Amino acid sequence: MRLTFLGTGTSFGVPQIGCSCAVCRSADPRDRRSRSGAVVEANDATLLLDTPPELRLQLLATGIQGVDAVLYTHEHADHVNGIDDLRLFSQRDRRAVPCYGPIETLDRLREGFRYIFDDEVRAFQGTSKPRLSLHPLEPGRLTTIAGVEVLPLAFDHGYLRVFGYRFGKLAYITDVKAVPPAQRELLQGLEVLVLNALWWRTHPTHLSISEAIDTARALGARQTYLTHLTHETGHAELLGQLPAGIAPAYDGLTIEVPA
Repeated sequence: MRLTFLGTGTSFGVPQIGCSCAVCRSADPRDRRSRSGAVVEANDATLLLDTPPELRLQLLATGIQGVDAVLYTHEHADHVNGIDDLRLFSQRDRRAVPCYGPIETLDRLREGFRYIFDDEVRAFQGTSKPRLSLHPLEPGRLTTIAGVEVLPLAFDHGYLRVFGYRFGKLAYITDVKAVPPAQRELLQGLEVLVLNALWWRTHPTHLSISEAIDTARALGARQTYLTHLTHETGHAELLGQLPAGIAPAYDGLTIEVPA
């Protein structure tokens, strides 16, 4: 199994527009963080986690050439607004791209991108629109998607419910404030854990870096990668501050996950 980080930044991205801080001016390519998303490749299938606004550029940069299914975590703009880039795959493969996630997230996609999901909105002759099919998931219920076993897990994110996903020895969890005991029971025995970690300060809807460290230690994965990072922490500096077994992810990082 292979995990590729497409983007590892927050909703503002790094560098932020109009910011001249050291991280935003950094020459280290690991400090350039587009909006968060990832790809899991397993069993000859490619699963896309969210459709961030830079999706086309992210897929080009990482060499990902196909998408078999999309797994949405939640409805926030930095996780869904690249949805039109799926149009290429539905047109090229002559099929609807299956999209999975919390039912309320899929409902928001129907509302926010009516031109895609309303059959009465027809593409003008000679043009196209994405063809997508929506499939709600139940948290805690193991589901096979494109031949890959996926376990969706539900977490709180402010007023929203957000899904994290476990794929065998890998778990991808972003935009959460805490990992409650019930979910921790389902996250034992991981090789690789991905957690959001906004900054060192506390935040009402995201794990701080300190909280992410504590959560990673409690879950006991062999290696934890932090994502959804801001311009308050440069990659090299943060790497030097983290304990063994925990590291910041960066755009384009690819991890091989043992079966």
